[in-house]
Amino acid sequence: MLQLTERQAQEIVDNMMQDIPYNINIMNEQGIIIGSGQKERVGTVHQGAVRALTTGTRTEVWQDGKLEKMGTNEPITINNQHVGVIGISGHPDEVRPFCNIVRTTVALLIEQRNQLESLAHETSRKKAFLERLLNHYGSYSLKIRKEALQYNLDLQLPTVLLYIKASGSTPEFNESIGKVLLQFPSFSMEDEGDAQIIMIQSETDLDSLLKRLRQEQPHCFISVSRKEPNVAVCYEQARSVMNILMALQPAAPLLYYDDVHFLVSFSKARLTSQANIISRLEDHADLLETLRSFIHHNGSMTMTATDLNIHRNTLQYRLKRIESITGRDPHNWLELIELTHGLLSLHQ
Repeated sequence: MLQLTERQAQEIVDNMMQDIPYNINIMNEQGIIIGSGQKERVGTVHQGAVRALTTGTRTEVWQDGKLEKMGTNEPITINNQHVGVIGISGHPDEVRPFCNIVRTTVALLIEQRNQLESLAHETSRKKAFLERLLNHYGSYSLKIRKEALQYNLDLQLPTVLLYIKASGSTPEFNESIGKVLLQFPSFSMEDEGDAQIIMIQSETDLDSLLKRLRQEQPHCFISVSRKEPNVAVCYEQARSVMNILMALQPAAPLLYYDDVHFLVSFSKARLTSQANIISRLEDHADLLETLRSFIHHNGSMTMTATDLNIHRNTLQYRLKRIESITGRDPHNWLELIELTHGLLSLHQ
């Protein structure tokens, strides 16, 4: 059971006593004072609180004694369990309403902490499950199959995995798409630039979801794996395709593994022991954009200039700059292939 810490209890007391002209005590589930307007009392046992915890009801002291002061003590009850006591010193008829207010405030704070802790625990559990799933090749044990069912994922069925990244112009998915994604087994990949992976086990669902995504989030990058019996294989495929998307950034940012599996293999090939020549262009965003467009338009000067909305002379200047920096001429098809490989390799 979650409790307030001494620091939190004392902060509540200090804030409440700015508006309530009576001393406030907050006790834990053992009746020990953990927050008080009289700080010297922190750590001592509050007898009225002990009685309130024992009886489960409000206890009131009508006159000061040697061991306790006049006041009202209200038990804090959450989920039918007593987790502490609120005590306010003063005539019970005067402090009783204030005691109710403080008790409600403290109960809400404890419940909020409980919810946050539960959410953090579930997030951690989900992350751990995903890590196991994405690193598990071969057949699945009964244990992992049962855990997957908690996320509406049937590991006995073949799966298609969608790897989705919002573009810079649309850094977050809109509320409508967020609700759609909740209908499928989906996981956030915070360590990979806030990407989302969606697992689809129905061809109809796949087509409708892709259509919805393209309509409402036309600029997000989407890579699609083959349908495979193993999720880790799907993830490896989809992530490799996403690397292709990040490298080439085509106009239609939706790619299927089946359409680019040669490029995936090509990008992973270690064809040279030298440093990647494209890394020399990383500080030249305009040259990288020019190279991508030149590749997409099959080396056409006219189409590339039109796509970039620049003059042919400007395009020629940029291509010369690429050659000067990398030592490879984009007009030479073999050297353009080498530049393409460097671009793909840069995003592995």
